[in-house]
Amino acid sequence: MVTKSMLISSKIIAKSGVVFGTSGARGLVTQFTPIVCAAFTVAFITAMKRDFNFKTVAIAIDNRPSSYAMAQACAGALNQINIDVVYYGVVPTPALAYAAQEDVMPAIMVTGSHIPFDRNGLKFYRPDGEISKADEQGIINEKVQFTELAELAELAVHKRASEEYIIRYTSLFDTPWLAGKRIGIYEHSSAGRDLYYRIFEQLGAEVIALERSDQFVPIDTEAVSEEDHKKAVNWSKKHNLDAIFSTDGDGDRPLVADENGIWLRGDILGLLTAAALNIEALVVPVSCNTAIELSGKFIHVERTKIGSPYVIAEFLRLSNKFKSIAGFEANGGFLLASEVQVNGKPLKALPTRDAVLPVLMLLAAAKSCTISELVNALPQRYTYSDRIQNFAIEKSQAIIADGNRSPEALLQRLGFDYAEIKNVDGTDGLRIMFTDGRIIHLRPSGNAPELRFYAEADSFQTAKLCVENAIINI
Repeated sequence: MVTKSMLISSKIIAKSGVVFGTSGARGLVTQFTPIVCAAFTVAFITAMKRDFNFKTVAIAIDNRPSSYAMAQACAGALNQINIDVVYYGVVPTPALAYAAQEDVMPAIMVTGSHIPFDRNGLKFYRPDGEISKADEQGIINEKVQFTELAELAELAVHKRASEEYIIRYTSLFDTPWLAGKRIGIYEHSSAGRDLYYRIFEQLGAEVIALERSDQFVPIDTEAVSEEDHKKAVNWSKKHNLDAIFSTDGDGDRPLVADENGIWLRGDILGLLTAAALNIEALVVPVSCNTAIELSGKFIHVERTKIGSPYVIAEFLRLSNKFKSIAGFEANGGFLLASEVQVNGKPLKALPTRDAVLPVLMLLAAAKSCTISELVNALPQRYTYSDRIQNFAIEKSQAIIADGNRSPEALLQRLGFDYAEIKNVDGTDGLRIMFTDGRIIHLRPSGNAPELRFYAEADSFQTAKLCVENAIINI
């Protein structure tokens, strides 16, 4: 009889090369071996058992080729420590989070979100919501013994998470209020592509399915490709659409275009969503558009580092001061921190990024006008972002460090020879505000080896030019 050797979770994690980013643990597919997935899983469960009692853990995946095998490894590790598994298959991350929240159980989402398909990730949820940065450190440092996994078993799919997610939104409305609207759904490989048309159709809309893909498509809602810009304009004209809806890979970040096929920036979508929900206090990352404050629609706006854990961390502090609290990120993911009323009906809090609530509230706000008219009524501040991929994080960090020491020298290097600095913000990366109203922001990605560039100005062309100049000169 062969005795299996004992493994230690912290040692496996440390050697794996997988690290926590702005949203979950991320790494190359080749790094997410069954043993690494098991190490993260048993460490997560051990950390959760200190504060919660549970016997079952929920798991779901996105459409990446590697995700199912990773879910099998996570499930195998859970079975090894006598934890039952409910597997929801391919569903949006917020659908998994909502079902787990309702059942008061932890959850694991296998997804790399928008990053290329040769990478993947694990998102962890406590029974009461997303894990915190402190929880991440706990997972990394847990010293849990486990053994190598036997042959990975097939997982039976349960439908509850997808059905409850649909009901969460369709139950808010008594009438098919989207009747007469034509909504395009850019399906690509989104984890929610088989759910979204059901929501829109139940609310009365005519749905036009657009470009479903059998290959994984890494849609980044903060860096929409020129090809996708052109597609949206052409789709809008061809199908006479009132809006186009899409998401990133795991369905927690929305991508919405107006009636002209112009994609809305995620923070502008979030602003309009929060206003439609009558939110009093907002929490947003430092990279979001300053039109949020300039709009005067909110009693309080708090700014944080980029990443949903930082946004969520502020919710508890604000809960004693405000009745309605929400947050969103520049990527469009909307986090509802408190129960609110929609159409006279209660909508439970869901403090994790969600893509469906923003598009529904946008369409509700545009019942008597167009989406573009809503956007044009806001303070006209424009943002643009792009990234350099395969850019070593050490190189990015060195550039940021040089910029913090001498922002003037960095601006000269980036082609801003005559810019006068008004303020320098080091909350997350390096954000430099000019006296003429322009803003340039450099930040290493927390999920992939990328250097991200953001700019804000009084015109779109100026913001775009700022980013393009910075990238060329970096």
